[in-house]
Amino acid sequence: MMAMFGALMLAVGLGLWLLSRWAPSGGLPGDIVVRRPGLVIYVPIATAVLISLILTLVLNLLAWLRR
Repeated sequence: MMAMFGALMLAVGLGLWLLSRWAPSGGLPGDIVVRRPGLVIYVPIATAVLISLILTLVLNLLAWLRR
């Protein structure tokens, strides 16, 4: 079980790394970036929603396949 969880975390990390090369952070509409001299605030609202939807679909698919 732990090996499967580790493999899943590795796959998610690799996927996020590849996604960051394809679509740099702050690129989605809905992500809030505030830039001031000496300060950058980044709130990735749209990115978080997108990742949540993708993970929900993947985990539900895995649960469905395990039945």
